[in-house]
This record gives sequence, C-alpha cells and structure tokens, in this order.
Amino acid sequence: MPNLKAIRDRIDSVKNTRKITEAMRLVAAAKVRRAQEQVTATRPFADRLAEVLYGLQNRLQFEDVDLPLLKEREVDTVGLLVVSGDRGLCGGYNNNIIKRADARIKELQAEGIDYQLILIGRKAVQYYERRDMPILEKFTELEQIPKAEEASDIAEVLLSSFLSGAIDRVELIYTKFVSLVSSRPVIQTLLPLSPQGLEVTDDEIFRLTTNGGEFEVTREKVSNETRRFPKDMIFEQDPAQILEALLPLYLNNQLLRSLQEAAASELAARMTAMSNASDNANELVGTLTLSYNKARQASITQQILEVVAGAEAL
Repeated sequence: MPNLKAIRDRIDSVKNTRKITEAMRLVAAAKVRRAQEQVTATRPFADRLAEVLYGLQNRLQFEDVDLPLLKEREVDTVGLLVVSGDRGLCGGYNNNIIKRADARIKELQAEGIDYQLILIGRKAVQYYERRDMPILEKFTELEQIPKAEEASDIAEVLLSSFLSGAIDRVELIYTKFVSLVSSRPVIQTLLPLSPQGLEVTDDEIFRLTTNGGEFEVTREKVSNETRRFPKDMIFEQDPAQILEALLPLYLNNQLLRSLQEAAASELAARMTAMSNASDNANELVGTLTLSYNKARQASITQQILEVVAGAEAL
C-alpha cells in the first residue's frame, strides 16, 4: 500500500517548486517589458545615425574612399562573436546558439580558415573552455538588459583585433527574437562593414502585452523614411572623415541591437520554460492528489474491514 505521508510530502514539494517557477516566469516577463522599453529608447539615435550614413553613402557612393572598416581583405582568420546567457533554466536557448557556433566552426575548418572565439555569457565560456578552443576574449556577468557601455567595450575589442590584422572578419552569432515562443540563431557579418548594409530598411520592434490574463507579443513595423542630402550641401569637414568617425558608432549600435535581441530571446525562452514547468507541476499535483485519495480510500476500506472482521470474531 502506498505511503500516504510520502505522497503528501511530494505534493507539498511540487507545489513549492510551482511557486518558484511561477515567480521566475513573472520576473522574466517584467524584464522582457524592460527590454522593449530599451529598444524604444535607443531608436531615435539609431534612426538618425542610419539616416546620416545613408546620406553620406549616396553622396560619396564610396568611390575612392579608403576606410579600414570598409576594406575587404583575404580572410585567414575569422573572429566568431558568440552571444549566450550566464544562466540556465531557459529551455534550449544556450544549446541552440552553441550548436550554431559549432556548425560554423566546422564550416571554417573545412575551408582551411582559422578562427578565434569572442564569447559572451558564462554558458558559452564554460563549454568552449572545457574543449580547449582558441578564445580571444570573454565577457560574463553582463546586465540582462544590455547597456550601451557594454556594447562599446565589446566593440573596442573587435575593432582593435580587426584593425591590427589579428582577425580578417568578424561574424556575430546570436539569437534573433521572432516571437514570445520562437527565436532562431543567426549569423551576421559585423566587420568589414558592407556599404550595402548601411541603407535603411523597415525595422520591427516587439511589444509584450496581456490579453485575457495571458501574455502575448505583437510586432510593430517601423518605416524609416530617409532624406537625401542636397546635392549642393557643403561640408565643413571632408565627408570621408565624417564617415570614418561615424562607422564605429554604427558598429556599436548594431552590436547593441543584437545584444538586445539576444536578451529578449533569452528572457522569452525562460518565461516559456517556466510557464511549461508550472503547467507540468499543476498536472503532477493533480495526478499525485488522485493517487493520494485512492491510497487513503484503500486505507480506510482496509481499516473498516479489519473492524468488521474483529466484530465477527467476537
């Protein structure tokens, strides 16, 4: 006969676990909202910077402009910037990004190209340190809501390595936010900057809302209308010098937006994982309660039969 006390203890344990997972879900949901607010707050600067770069691109057409950040060169070493998380309990978020990075490493090895890893997040650092991979730099314990200062520190490492010739191309591997229950690892070339990548395109931002007590995400299209510089505009400085000064800012902005996407993906994955864990805990409590009631009924029936048998014996 099942032990009633053991079943009760297990029910209490599952209920306590459910309280923890539900609290973690709510915390992740609140942080997703903060990530959304940060994306919205940084948008005006990003829009104006892209507008200026777009105008300079059309004005100069990049003819006879020799800028190090735009210069293509033969690729001997690729720097892979891998963005993971510092914590677990977020479903397959970290595993998916590491698998994508491993696949890219195999592709580079097949092509005979060396690589250096720039790692963000303790999960990626632990994984590649155990395998003795070539790590150029590592960043851990970043804010869950990325800051511009952190993106700037990472960009400085990338720029110094690229300009010194230690690496010939920088590829960013991060998780792109698609929806609250969907995200995908993607690869984006950060350096050298491509002139074709400076034009402004329609962008999207996500908004976390509630509907009937349930969380949902809506994506909002943001169309940026760019203004061309007048053909007779006179620059106090050489436009090429202006462009050279703005390209690092553009790199910082691209990196910050990617970190924000990765952070939102991690928080959404954690919220989904904790929601599923809470649902599973509810089901398990129901199953255990049913088992407890059956065992208790069987125990009561057994006691009644023993009483009746004792009375008949008298």
